[in-house]
Amino acid sequence: MLYSIDNGKVYEADIKNVTITDQHKYFGFISYDKSETVLQKFGFNGRLLKDLAGNNAMAFENHEGFDFICVNVLNRKTLAAQTERVYIYVRKEVILFISKNVTLLEKMMRKVIDNESLNTGFNRILSTFFEKLTANDVNVLEKIEQEISNLENALIASKKRDCVKEIISLRKRLMAFKRYYEQLLDVLDELQENENSILNENSLRYFKIYTNRVDRLYHNILNLRDYVTQVREAYQAEVDIGLNNIMKIFTVITAIFLPLTLLVGWYGMNLQMPEFKWPLGYPLVIVLSVAIVVFCLTYFKKHKWF
Repeated sequence: MLYSIDNGKVYEADIKNVTITDQHKYFGFISYDKSETVLQKFGFNGRLLKDLAGNNAMAFENHEGFDFICVNVLNRKTLAAQTERVYIYVRKEVILFISKNVTLLEKMMRKVIDNESLNTGFNRILSTFFEKLTANDVNVLEKIEQEISNLENALIASKKRDCVKEIISLRKRLMAFKRYYEQLLDVLDELQENENSILNENSLRYFKIYTNRVDRLYHNILNLRDYVTQVREAYQAEVDIGLNNIMKIFTVITAIFLPLTLLVGWYGMNLQMPEFKWPLGYPLVIVLSVAIVVFCLTYFKKHKWF
């Protein structure tokens, strides 16, 4: 769908009646399959779409008279599994958003399209789109932080014995956000250079504010990654403590039975020993074995080995 702006109001426009002048401002949401005709009408290079078709990263290219931007709309539910690619052609009087999912674009920009009382500035359209890319991320990151906190509390209370899957899942989700914000910051930095003088001062000021907002989200992600690392280390410490306790038990058992093993080995030798003819020899060995066990248990208990 193509729209025109007149005195701050948005109207639907027909591609056949487009007049390219400084007084006429246009923006539109174009399907990838139908983009060739529209791009030719506005004099844009359609080859740029094909060049970036196999690239999943965001990109910014500065061309003579216009800027070409490629961004990803991250699906917050599936994250890296499903991302929508949006290609943007920007000129002083034209902004075209091209994607396979036009409905998504129109949904994102519905406030600009439908709100008749909104004093729509041409440059405000581009900044509004970028704002929608991270509109609800603060709440999403708060939920992730709460998940990490709940996992930590479960580990402290020993209610959870195996949390490897949860930790790996959290790290993957945070990594997806980290890559997304890194690429978005790169695009914003390129955009603010404004080599074609497309953005006015107000738009540049807004993009600077928005860049700072994305930068805060990026550092929040880094903090959450550190938080997950701390939880993982705490979990590993709990595992190590459990293994140490098990090894301590085996060590105590081994220490108790070691002298008993010596007795077994000593009297198991095929030699003629005087004790064999002594009537109290067998009871003495039993009493000695019991005494060794009692002594070892008392000694270990006194020194808090278990």
